[in-house]
Amino acid sequence: MRWIIFLVFIALLELYAFQAVKTVTKVKWMQIAYVLVSISAVIFIFYQFSQFDRSVGQTPMFMLTIGVLLLVLIPKLLIGFFMLFEDFFRIILGTKNYFVNYDNDAGFLPERRLFVSRVALGIAAIPFLSLIYGMTLGKYNFKVIRQTLFFPDLPDSFDGFTITQISDIHSGSFDNPDKISYAIDLINEQNSDLLLFTGDIVNTHATEMHPWIETFNKIQNHEFGKYSILGNHDYGEYVDWSSDEAKDKNFEDIKDLHRQIDFKLLLNENIKIKKGEHEIAVVGVENWGVKFKKVGDLNKASESLQNDDFKILMSHDPSHWEAEVKNHPKKFHLTLSGHTHGFQFGIEIPGFLKWSPVEYVYKQWAGLYEDLGQYIYVNRGFGFHAFPGRVGIMPEITVIELKKGQKIV
Repeated sequence: MRWIIFLVFIALLELYAFQAVKTVTKVKWMQIAYVLVSISAVIFIFYQFSQFDRSVGQTPMFMLTIGVLLLVLIPKLLIGFFMLFEDFFRIILGTKNYFVNYDNDAGFLPERRLFVSRVALGIAAIPFLSLIYGMTLGKYNFKVIRQTLFFPDLPDSFDGFTITQISDIHSGSFDNPDKISYAIDLINEQNSDLLLFTGDIVNTHATEMHPWIETFNKIQNHEFGKYSILGNHDYGEYVDWSSDEAKDKNFEDIKDLHRQIDFKLLLNENIKIKKGEHEIAVVGVENWGVKFKKVGDLNKASESLQNDDFKILMSHDPSHWEAEVKNHPKKFHLTLSGHTHGFQFGIEIPGFLKWSPVEYVYKQWAGLYEDLGQYIYVNRGFGFHAFPGRVGIMPEITVIELKKGQKIV
């Protein structure tokens, strides 16, 4: 029944979109070409969805199907809105003509206006071209974003200490080795003191990372180490497994991937980093999300730490910060998260506008947030998942500099 409703909905959108095309151009071959392309796209989408295998999960072909679906759906929703709005006024004018100014020579509905159809198609072209860009160039348009954070109680030796954060690699989605190598070079160019990776190394299967191990091993050693945690996708929760043993084996293999790319995986534990005469703590919890798997144990991860220790927490899901972290008796000065990807879709104009649909789900969804001297930074993600692209929200490599003192406003 759901598929029937969806098919009827798509058919109505296609009907409205064709009305706009037919109003703008009277050339028959162009109209026929539009119909053939639209029908082919719909057939492709339904066929690929019918082939989805829950034991495999999201493949590159499935993600391409998601991309084609959005290319069909979003522009035509806009067209449908304009055409439906026009129909509202056509019905009013038609009713007025029928009951007030009855005209035997006129049909009930006035003809569609060329201007409205042109505007509808013009506006629909914006998301269409944006999605095309996101699926071809945007998904690898890596941005290095820098933040300087001030802490009055930062140990003196760590004044000027730099951290590079990456998150949400999702290696099963990659399809361009040159672009990934370029991103690895960007990470190395930052020459930071410490490298932290905040989870989701794969989409589901450990084997997704195998073609990329050599590439990620080109990440240079950082003076104070490379540490990582698990994300929600690393537990294999989103596919059907042949047995519990197969799922457990995949989970162990995923944890071992971190060793293979020379990261120390923190599983509800912490490690002290010593510089000069002082130390800070890096705390890593397993995934804990309000709407996702809750295996992170903040108390266990920090049980050996004192309240006045300077702490950097890695927690994949930013909802953890609101739910447990920021009000925890052991103060966590800086939390680093990922998970949201910024929805891979939105608008960002630095200093003016930051919007994405994901903000209606996550209070902290991209960038820096502060509450009573505690900070959370939500990385927009290194890779991509589900939709095979990025529109407006670009893949990110974060560089954070720690400074001692108060921020000068």
